[in-house]
Amino acid sequence: MKFCVLMGSPRREGNTAALLGPFLEECRALGVEAETVWLYDRAVNPCLGCMACQDCLEGPGCVQDDDFEEIFRAMEGCDVIVLATPIYAFFCTAPMKALLDRAIYAGTKNYGAEKGPKLLAGRRLAAIATCGYPPERGADLWEEALKRFCRHGGLEYMGIFCRRDWGKREPFMNGEREQAVRDFAQAVWLSIRGEEL
Repeated sequence: MKFCVLMGSPRREGNTAALLGPFLEECRALGVEAETVWLYDRAVNPCLGCMACQDCLEGPGCVQDDDFEEIFRAMEGCDVIVLATPIYAFFCTAPMKALLDRAIYAGTKNYGAEKGPKLLAGRRLAAIATCGYPPERGADLWEEALKRFCRHGGLEYMGIFCRRDWGKREPFMNGEREQAVRDFAQAVWLSIRGEEL
């Protein structure tokens, strides 16, 4: 089983990374191969809306020369795409938004001369997020966007794990959060295993 983890945080020692660490440890313990792509280290330009990708049915077909196609191929080559991001202005960070804009457009061939495939169809998608509000008010718009992304692209949505940052009033990580994110990794793994048995 292979996970493609797309990390949208600019901070390698931040709250999202603190949740992702035990999640990945649990994945390794379960025998999951996980590749992590730090999006702030990569070049992914915003979508140009040129629609050139729509007439390339066998791949993303984007005209831009950046890291998008390599990341998209990793998304295609996995069982589960894991999106890890802090929530800024009620949505994911800018590099992740740019990637998802291009992935859903180049990956869903609805607007070309002929209707084509959904290149990410059959993949599963899960999310890990942090925000400064209660998750039901801080990450709700992000989660709804993920559900729609999955419906449009033919992916299966597997849920979100989100925890609130209280700022300097208390440490972000604690034992409950570490165990809960490990449990989330197990739940994703068990859901897939249940379908495979």
